Amino acid sequence: MSNPPFSKDILKIDSDSETRRITAGIRSILSKKLNRRGLIVALSGGIDSSVSLGLAVKALGAERVFALLMPERDSSADTLELSIAVADTFKVDRAHESISGILESLGFYRRYDDAVRKAIPEYGPGWKSKIVISNVIEHRGFNFFSISAQAPDGRVIRERLPLQAYLEIVAATNFKQRTRKMLEYYHADRLNYAVAGTPNRLEYDQGFFVKLGDGAADLKPIAHLYKTQVYQLAAYLGVPERILERPPTTDTYSLPQGQDEFYFSLPYDKMDLCLYAKNNGYSPSEIAHILELTPEQVQRAYDDIDIKRSTTRYLHLKPQLIEEVSEIL
Repeated sequence: MSNPPFSKDILKIDSDSETRRITAGIRSILSKKLNRRGLIVALSGGIDSSVSLGLAVKALGAERVFALLMPERDSSADTLELSIAVADTFKVDRAHESISGILESLGFYRRYDDAVRKAIPEYGPGWKSKIVISNVIEHRGFNFFSISAQAPDGRVIRERLPLQAYLEIVAATNFKQRTRKMLEYYHADRLNYAVAGTPNRLEYDQGFFVKLGDGAADLKPIAHLYKTQVYQLAAYLGVPERILERPPTTDTYSLPQGQDEFYFSLPYDKMDLCLYAKNNGYSPSEIAHILELTPEQVQRAYDDIDIKRSTTRYLHLKPQLIEEVSEIL
């Protein structure tokens, strides 16, 4: 059977029907597989966690959903405010757990600054920074990362990162996701709840998560949805307008950073369409004009999808055994 003609609307869904399907799935998984009373959802002020919370409330009722707000000193100024707005919109109980002190005790800020100084020696107190990826659509060859830093006087310096510095920066920032997950499971254990993960399909497929950090969860209710579809559900569920209008960010570094700067080769709407097209056998020439790209650029996006799937497969693997051990159910 041939594919339908490709269009920008190919990811449009029936939000009411999809909400009912997901909420039925949440109830079934909680009662039949996880045997837990409710769900913990960590809020970031972003679209994915907001939709996950809204779906959890639709499925279980607000009294069986608990929201966690876990900013730290590098978080965006509006992260906490937006997270509170979401919790209030869906009328759930919440806890604010600032993780700055935990990160300080782990040496995160020191480790991070030391790694940045391998590329920018003068980096220090009062500076802000983020890492950015080369644009695979515009350039052939391997991706590489740079550090963009802003001095207290406003000067911006950008330097290509040596591999070791890049690895140390990522290793340090992963403390954030793993610290948050530790707190999520603390609250899950005390309430006899399960933990909801919040990746969308693009993030889940492409390994945009931290192993045993935001990648750890008992249930991932929107991992089958493209981010474009998550936005559709957000509007249907009544997520606050400010979040609907907020560009997707990593909210990990002290300088504002879009996801396409750090990881994806295109903005999420075009990346969604590329991933869908590749998954469903559309050739680059069939979709290039819809995305306002050349077939060669689409092919580079396809190649980047394959590379990320290959290099992040480790993140999806469960612990490996020397010999299989039978499970007794």
